[in-house]
Amino acid sequence: MRFLMHNLKHRASLLRLIRSPVALVAWALLHGTSLYAQVAPAGPVLPLTPEESPIPLQSSPLLQDQIPNTSRSALPTFIYSDSLTGRPDLETVLEGNAVLRRGDMVIKADRLEYDQPTDLAKATGQVRINRAGNVYEGPLLELKLDSFEGFFNEPRYYFLKNDSHGDADRVDFIDDQRAVIHNATLTTCRRLPGPDWLPDWILRANTIRMDNEEDVGTAEGAVLSFKRVPVLPIPYITFPLSDKRKSGLMPPTLGVDNVNGVEVSMPYYWNIAPNRDATFTPTVMSKRGVSLGSEFRYLEADYAGQLRLDLMPVDQLRDSNRWAMGYQHQTTLRNSLISQLTDNGMALNLNLNRVSDDNYWKDFSRSSTSLTQRLLANDATLSWTNGYFSSSVRTLKWQTIQDVTAPIIPPYDRLPQLATRYARIDDNGFDYSVDADYTQFQADSMLTRQPNAQRAFSLMQVSRPFIGPAGFITPKLQLHAASYQFDTPLTNGNNSASRVVPTLSLDSGLVFERDASYFGKDFRQTLEPRAFYVNTPYRDQRLLPIYDSGASDFNFATIYTENAFVGNDRISDSNLLTLGVTTRLLNPDTGAEAARFGIAQRLRFADQNVTMPGGAPVTDRISDILLGASVNWDPKWAFDSTVQFNPTTEKSVRSSVGARYNPGNYRVVTAAYRYQRDLSEQVDVGWQWPLNDLWGDRGQNLGAGRGQGEGRWYSVGRLNYSLQERKLVNSVIGFEYDAGCWLGRAVLERLQTSTSTASQRIMFQLEFVGFTRLGVNPLQTLKDNIPNYQFLREQTSPPSRFSNYE
Repeated sequence: MRFLMHNLKHRASLLRLIRSPVALVAWALLHGTSLYAQVAPAGPVLPLTPEESPIPLQSSPLLQDQIPNTSRSALPTFIYSDSLTGRPDLETVLEGNAVLRRGDMVIKADRLEYDQPTDLAKATGQVRINRAGNVYEGPLLELKLDSFEGFFNEPRYYFLKNDSHGDADRVDFIDDQRAVIHNATLTTCRRLPGPDWLPDWILRANTIRMDNEEDVGTAEGAVLSFKRVPVLPIPYITFPLSDKRKSGLMPPTLGVDNVNGVEVSMPYYWNIAPNRDATFTPTVMSKRGVSLGSEFRYLEADYAGQLRLDLMPVDQLRDSNRWAMGYQHQTTLRNSLISQLTDNGMALNLNLNRVSDDNYWKDFSRSSTSLTQRLLANDATLSWTNGYFSSSVRTLKWQTIQDVTAPIIPPYDRLPQLATRYARIDDNGFDYSVDADYTQFQADSMLTRQPNAQRAFSLMQVSRPFIGPAGFITPKLQLHAASYQFDTPLTNGNNSASRVVPTLSLDSGLVFERDASYFGKDFRQTLEPRAFYVNTPYRDQRLLPIYDSGASDFNFATIYTENAFVGNDRISDSNLLTLGVTTRLLNPDTGAEAARFGIAQRLRFADQNVTMPGGAPVTDRISDILLGASVNWDPKWAFDSTVQFNPTTEKSVRSSVGARYNPGNYRVVTAAYRYQRDLSEQVDVGWQWPLNDLWGDRGQNLGAGRGQGEGRWYSVGRLNYSLQERKLVNSVIGFEYDAGCWLGRAVLERLQTSTSTASQRIMFQLEFVGFTRLGVNPLQTLKDNIPNYQFLREQTSPPSRFSNYE
């Protein structure tokens, strides 16, 4: 057992540093030396001799939260007490306010005996041990200090990682990471004064095993009580001590659905390895039967992926088997041959999704998002780069989920698609690139009413940007070329077609800045006018089928582009000038944008005759006006708006207005209004707000302290209302109650699955903080639907032992 100094050579330095006679006696007894006259009242500190030069200190930005086992046995031990007796190298007895400290362990007691040959410490009286923030208190402790092996009688304990506490008949310390607690209780409710105190929830168990290495607790022969009522007998259960993953049964979930009936799930999580895991979720649906959901995830240095499989052997409502599969995989392929052909290997990306039938998306609308859409992509892409070249090979096949009440035209499969691109940036001031693409499009011609085809497409472009401190000007020349081979003749009898279209554009802009002040705040204000001219001659493309093209959305991102369409089947003829101006208010110190206002409009000098099938030529000489505003004046408030205004009819064609108020944690209100003339008009409102604010903010600090008593109510929800149809489209509304050591949630969700049908479910959840959750977990639903929603219990970092340091 070692103390402040490790060598008798430093005896004089020790006597200068220690002022307690009892501490000196302890040091002398344990090191077999006698005391000198320096034990008398301490005199002035003597200068150090060269042999006694102090050990140099090294600064560290962090305290050592965990002590490695390799260095634990070499740590010094400090003892303090009112009186001390003992024999050198044998035993030491401390009485009265005895304290023994070594590394992250502190033992306090009325009496403390330490046997040095066996490394056994015995403590009696008011015993308290703090080991890395975990605290035990009781009348009797026997413990081997190095191995942390021993027992504690009638202890009360507190565990740092999950902020839980309880009492027991006995604790057996197996080693420094594991302990077995007999006839134990456990809760995370803060202990309140008074002999009649009982926590809101408590777990009573015959045995609780704590494993700090795996961060898992195990209870056997347990009963979980809530509000003094036993609610769940538990023969065997494991629970986490931290956010670390662990294998075992997860809390069961219970839900009520108007489509599937009562749902009961019992997930099992398998922590295969640090980089691999799997989850199996058997579910019983009262109206349908039994299903098994499974998910497997993996992560390696060069590849990662996720596999999902849901299987229902017999669906009692549909009288058939139902299944869904989703697989995502990303990998980088490397070998000697690939390294010679590419810069960084080849990237392979797989995204495969399939379901058993057309009704799956309606019957299981809350399954994985990728499996409940009506267009399921099965996509495989191999891509690579080599110098200025980037290339890819892709196959894409769609599964189209049809609904007889709302059929959709399936998109074309790409079997295959070959693409390459050569690009140079700032080559003697010029930017130029060449894109080439070959795609074979396939689909059911009876549904698409178009022939399948093979298309070769290329785009060559060169530009010369001139960029200065106050503005830019960029002339650009493009050449679009496409060639088609059809499997059936077109209406003109041809089996092939081709098209070559040149495009000339000129983009320019200026940036003016000035210092400004508005409403008492200083800003740097910009004024950024922009002019964009494009000229593309007309080429007749009316006979060309549509495989991947569509009209571009009209917004601030697309108004300054050359083509009015996306994809490569339509190149719009254009002779137009786009004019716009933007002004921004910037923080002069940080550059953060406080506000942005913009306006833009197109001036057309000739008609646009290239259209989508069935479309009419664009003859208006002036386009709709785009107006945009975004304001973040205060961190609590945010506002954004975009309006598409028709100057001819003097009416808004499309509008979107949104606002957010977020004054603090767990307080957010969002509102949005979206309007599209003759199509839709919707109001969207979302919120998370403490209801206690309405009656004086009672219980506002309860959650942080995990107390109990008068809790804190929260209202959460999102409502999407159609003004045109005068009905709710989708809605989520609920309440959360935070009692400190437990949380209650009740949420109602309604999802529109078609124009006439909707699914509804009610979710109840009771969360015992730091232990487990019972019921249907609505947290992901709330997170997905409510903008800026915050979990009431979200630990961002593990607690430090220094937060409970003695």
